[in-house]
Amino acid sequence: MKHFKFFLLALGSLMLGACSNSDEPKGSENSLSEKESSLKSAVEAYVDNTVLPTYQAMADAAIETRDLCLAMQDKHARGELTESDIRAAGEAWKQARKHWELSEAFLYGPAANHNIDPHIDSWPLDKAAMESLLGRIRNGMSWSLENNGGYGLIGFHAVEYMLFQLSADENSSRVHSTDYTLEELEYLAAVAEDLCQQCVCLEACWAGQDNVSAAKQEILDEAELDYGEDYGWEMKNAGKAGSRFKTYQEAVEEIIQGCIDIADEVGNTKIGRPHIGSSDEDKNYIESPYSLNSIEDFADNIRSVRNAYLGSRSGDASVSDYVKSVDASADAEVRAAIQNAIDAIERIPEPFAKNATGAFGEAAMKAAGETLVDALEKAMSAVIRH
Repeated sequence: MKHFKFFLLALGSLMLGACSNSDEPKGSENSLSEKESSLKSAVEAYVDNTVLPTYQAMADAAIETRDLCLAMQDKHARGELTESDIRAAGEAWKQARKHWELSEAFLYGPAANHNIDPHIDSWPLDKAAMESLLGRIRNGMSWSLENNGGYGLIGFHAVEYMLFQLSADENSSRVHSTDYTLEELEYLAAVAEDLCQQCVCLEACWAGQDNVSAAKQEILDEAELDYGEDYGWEMKNAGKAGSRFKTYQEAVEEIIQGCIDIADEVGNTKIGRPHIGSSDEDKNYIESPYSLNSIEDFADNIRSVRNAYLGSRSGDASVSDYVKSVDASADAEVRAAIQNAIDAIERIPEPFAKNATGAFGEAAMKAAGETLVDALEKAMSAVIRH
């Protein structure tokens, strides 16, 4: 009788083990469950065709921005600086900015782990503090990026402030005049260099430093920014030694949560705070105001959700594919909510600072911060349940 009881216990343990591990990768494609195999394909396409190209394009544009800011400094020293030079640097900044905004659905991982997000994208810029700093720099004060008031006076928005000027009525934007001082351009070049380093670091942390160009490896070596991280490999190799992800489901949950986080931020913070405007601080909580790039920033944030959820290339395996296979209505709801949020945002006229409180602002706030967030949460639930 004891032997029979032991046999039943042993059989139960084997069956329990088989059930509890059915969704975990075993190290080979053939051993994955149907669900894990489907999610693996989605994760691989997400990393290779969405995350890596976005960060590569951002890093390339940030390098160009740095080079053009350095060229402005050199041309100013020779008395040859023109508005065309400033405009070129501003266009390179806009390209780097665009790809940063297109990456905001994946602000988890390296962007958070190494404080790269606050380092390069703290906002709103404190205009009074920036002018005070530049005034001291003009008067010969020694400075360093590490000790100039924190993240608030470096990154994308410091470069933006120094390359663009608003009109007197703040209804239009133009390039900065050529009347920089040499000291101001030294600061601009240093901030652009720092921005470049951080953008290259993001690409390397997802691709692995050995997989970026030799020029980018040199940038990282000089800045001592080799974190030894290959986050993309970890996502694509869930369940293997060296990956923080035990299953591909965990990786997909990370992807969807990244989408939820940025949709919530766009709706309830980037648009919501200025729209509600309960204080002067809220009313002035405007992203990219000097280049009048706010609406494009917001729309690109939602496009980053679209790329993460649907895939960036036609025919890519995607999170959407899996959600559709288990809950077609949830998938359709996410797809519609993404497009509706983009459309609602793009109806807001620039300058956003003057139009945030209107009906278009309210519609966009709800489309992104409520409708899209709710739809994405249903997609998350579908992935977890099925």
